[in-house]
Amino acid sequence: MFGFIKKAFGRSEDDSVKKRKKEKIDKDELEDLLLEADVGYELIENLLEQLPDQISRVQLYNSLVAVFDYKANWIYPENQKPFVEMIIGVNGAGKTTTISKLANLYKQDGKRVMLGAGDTFRAAAIEQLSRWAKKIDIPIVATRQGHDPSAVVFDTIKSAIAKDIDNVIIDTAGRLHTQVNLSEELKKMVRVADKALSGTPHRKILILDGTQGSSTINQAKAFDEMIGIDGIIITKLDGTAKGGALLTIANELKMPLYYIGVGEKPEDLLKFDVKWYINSILDEIFS
Repeated sequence: MFGFIKKAFGRSEDDSVKKRKKEKIDKDELEDLLLEADVGYELIENLLEQLPDQISRVQLYNSLVAVFDYKANWIYPENQKPFVEMIIGVNGAGKTTTISKLANLYKQDGKRVMLGAGDTFRAAAIEQLSRWAKKIDIPIVATRQGHDPSAVVFDTIKSAIAKDIDNVIIDTAGRLHTQVNLSEELKKMVRVADKALSGTPHRKILILDGTQGSSTINQAKAFDEMIGIDGIIITKLDGTAKGGALLTIANELKMPLYYIGVGEKPEDLLKFDVKWYINSILDEIFS
């Protein structure tokens, strides 16, 4: 599941097999390994302060688990129908591909899914999402480039209500949080969703590019300040050596990490499992 962790610690499959298991690791070696994996320096210092000079696997496990020990709304409100999610993120983060994977995941779970092509800024985005909808055989509400994206939001939610849809996933333009006009447009989309169905969108999910590591934190904070982010999906972790950045992201943002993307196939969107993630890190550190 977390094969990308090996890259984060500079290991190959053969390395992990050949190396003998360590019982303990000293602070200096641990600091070097965590820095190499793109864990933030401040978090590393905080972790090391709590640990002895010679650190066992159990001691480090407890410290790393505590990073994720924060109050966050992980609950999926199953009584909401349609359950509406708005997907947000900058261009290139893997937003459209992630939407298709998420839709496929819901469909495999027996849900009726509808997409809303709310990225009307680019014709290519509408075409790409429409192709995905056709490929996984689910309905989509789409319009032409330049059309009001808030109208797409409204029409998608109303159509989903009429057709007894379980899950609605709405795409948004790959906007930068520094672009004021696009930021205002995004806020309007959220307001219009609530007018179409009170309380929606139920989740606003930010897509972060895993290859960017800890540098995505400021981006996430800006989006959260703008519209309030409910949770995160980290993409492209199969192509990065920055797998340790998930620790920093969790520590800084205190938001749920819903899923991680580890490849291009539909099944490569995985529910984030904290214990599995940490044990994968420990397998590399103590080998």
